[in-house]
Amino acid sequence: MSNKQIIVSNVAKGHENPIAELVQVACQFDSNITIVNDNRKINAKSIMGIMAFNPSKGMSVNIITEGNDEQEALLAMEKFLVCE
Repeated sequence: MSNKQIIVSNVAKGHENPIAELVQVACQFDSNITIVNDNRKINAKSIMGIMAFNPSKGMSVNIITEGNDEQEALLAMEKFLVCE
């Protein structure tokens, strides 16, 4: 299992449909990907979950990945959420 705490950047500025694009990034990997903020845990591969979670600028989130490609998944999710 890998995890990293990050601060979300303005993803809406860099992406046309940030929620759908975030789910697409997550779905590229076999690993389980969870985004945690306070007491909310969301499956990053669930569009409804991400819509309800609505990651926004300045939000502190913990990305947790678990599986055979967890490091790559963690890096891709981090890059998307911090707009690198």
